[in-house]
Amino acid sequence: MLQVTSILRRVLPINGFCYRWARWDQTNEGVIEIGIEPRKGSKALCGNCRRPAPGYDRCPEKRRWQFISLWAISVFFLYQPRRVECPRCGVRVEHLPWASGRMRLCNALRVFLAQWARLLSWREVAERFNVSWADVYGAVKWVVRYGLRHRDLSGITALGVDEVCVGKGKFWLVLYQIDEGVRRLLWIGKDRKGATLEVLFNRLGRTLLYQVRYICSDLWQPYLAVIAKRLPYALHILDRFHIRKNLSEAIDQIRRAETAALSRAGLEPLLKKLRWALLKHRRNWTEKEKLRMKDLLGTSLRSIRAFLLVESFEHFWTYVSPTWAGKFLDAWCARVARSRLDPLKKTATTLKRHKQLLLNYFAAKKEFSNGIVEGINNKLKLTLKRSYGFRTDLARKVALYHTLAKLPEPPLTHSFF
Repeated sequence: MLQVTSILRRVLPINGFCYRWARWDQTNEGVIEIGIEPRKGSKALCGNCRRPAPGYDRCPEKRRWQFISLWAISVFFLYQPRRVECPRCGVRVEHLPWASGRMRLCNALRVFLAQWARLLSWREVAERFNVSWADVYGAVKWVVRYGLRHRDLSGITALGVDEVCVGKGKFWLVLYQIDEGVRRLLWIGKDRKGATLEVLFNRLGRTLLYQVRYICSDLWQPYLAVIAKRLPYALHILDRFHIRKNLSEAIDQIRRAETAALSRAGLEPLLKKLRWALLKHRRNWTEKEKLRMKDLLGTSLRSIRAFLLVESFEHFWTYVSPTWAGKFLDAWCARVARSRLDPLKKTATTLKRHKQLLLNYFAAKKEFSNGIVEGINNKLKLTLKRSYGFRTDLARKVALYHTLAKLPEPPLTHSFF
């Protein structure tokens, strides 16, 4: 068993302590016990301020801490903690380099479990490494807390704001960094109010906000007001995805009204089962949809006219110059205004009102958009799906930060993953 202690000295050296012995557990042959003793001449450190302090007494019994399994064999550290009488903190348990607080898991095992928890569900990690679900949750929460305290927020120049549904009628506001090469979750707010976005900006701080050059959001009015107030010098880019969504909703309103009108008049239901064809791009039609739409494209149906107008708007995104893109937008809005398609006219009015924000997409050289945010949102939704059954919002937030925030981890001498 001498080789086990030699390996531990190499991969997990502990200052002020040494591995004295290694043996099989007398009551369980599937467990290896590692004895730890203070190094001769070393002083104990206060568990609170980490300063050397004189001894006070010692725990009468050895405590056990679970370490990373070796060849599917459970490994436990055994040690009798000392108490010190610190001049500043009073009587305290000494600082133990391999563990924190009252946790029965070694710090190395907690980091190890947290790394696996990014790949598997927490229950699967618990079953695979012979720990409880609470141990895995505690390990992830500890790693996330460390990461949030030690992460580097300098160099943020692009932000993305969005909201995600985490339950029936329940939305969380999420703030992302979307710089090229660094795309991560920064903060989570528990609702999608403007006040929540104010709080998240306050957490970033005034100095960091001055560094932001681009910010992407949708047309939600509370976001627009807060961003205009707190980031007046940043280039605010509207979300292309939500613009398309608003145009599609206008088409759908027109289609429903026209379908009802045809039914009341006793005419042929020409638009039956064409909802998704009208909401798609023409290039994405199936063969069956192409055949049906071929006969309708030459008609004067309101739904077809709305579809063609929305389809023509896609040319807007192909421009490079903000000037020419603005001229196209003005011409398109004027054309819609003459169409007598009220839902589409309402959407066009909204777009014209936010013309400058739309043109910021071209001023930013098309480098930033909420398409990046939607991509991160897909990962976020997948994490929430894997977290189905969590009973608290805190557990969900911990899972999201752990998966998407790219947080630094507590340093270890050796990587066990």
